[in-house]
Amino acid sequence: MFGINTWKALRQRGVMGINQRNGDYVLMYNDRHLYPLVDDKIRTKNLALSAGIRVPEMYGIIDTEQGISTLDHIVETHGDFVIKPAQGAGGDGIMVISDRFEGFYRSSSGRMISPEELEFHISGIISGIYSLGGHRDRALIEYRVRSTDLFDRISIGGVPDVRIIVLKGYPVAAMLRLPTRQSDGKANLHQGAIGVGVDIATGVTLSGTWHNLKIDRHPDTAHPVAGVQIPDWQECLDLAARCYDLTGLGYLGVDLVMDKHKGPMMLELNARPGLNIQIAIDDGLVRRCQIVEKHLEKLGDDAEAEPVARRVALSKQHFAVARLPDQVITTAQ
Repeated sequence: MFGINTWKALRQRGVMGINQRNGDYVLMYNDRHLYPLVDDKIRTKNLALSAGIRVPEMYGIIDTEQGISTLDHIVETHGDFVIKPAQGAGGDGIMVISDRFEGFYRSSSGRMISPEELEFHISGIISGIYSLGGHRDRALIEYRVRSTDLFDRISIGGVPDVRIIVLKGYPVAAMLRLPTRQSDGKANLHQGAIGVGVDIATGVTLSGTWHNLKIDRHPDTAHPVAGVQIPDWQECLDLAARCYDLTGLGYLGVDLVMDKHKGPMMLELNARPGLNIQIAIDDGLVRRCQIVEKHLEKLGDDAEAEPVARRVALSKQHFAVARLPDQVITTAQ
């Protein structure tokens, strides 16, 4: 339990706690009637497509037990694919198929999966065991993202993603989430992935966090996690800022993936983004959010008319780190 001195120190650093996040940001800026736009991945995907935002291609949807038999038809022209619950959270229920062998499916971790096991997994998704609130759900079958070679040195068994926190359309913090063996190839911090802070101004990675501990190297590859230039960073920031206009949610976590062939794509949105990002960026979210809020006060009634380019420019100006790593890696080595 934190002592009073620790609590005061965290407050001075502008560190956001869960109660403050819920009361001052989630409840303040996110109307509950908008939550379904981001809690259902299929609805989010269709919303993004209508706005011209790149997302992983959807191959099909299975929403009944009888529909499970259509899986072969859905994936017959796709050697690899991803199955995920439409209303899942935290990476639970996601199954990544990398190829097939002698009638079996091979997962991204190399495990062989029988057709019966795959059908049983889909049945579990439909029954709601992975969904928010345990409600009946739908299984989404979609394109498997191929990670850029740049991340091979600092990622194991899966595809890294980028989480950007956006306040009223202004990116305020970003981190790269790196899969590990412990996370079974998933970019989920609670399952053992690494969170690496990203400089908003440049897209260069900083230090990392693993199980809430500060780290400098990936535990599996031993390579430094700092100093990697995330490709297409300006496009990533623009895309994240546009997600506010897309949903109307004022406090939002935007998850992006860097596909080897297709570039940045929006993976999903979160109306209640976690707080571990503060450890990764070594800075408090409250401090950064208050900078945006003061800017919005100055704009007054003109705030909603502020274009994406100007929002992103302000974020890059205010949230640049003082010192970047000495060496910046821009290509696979």
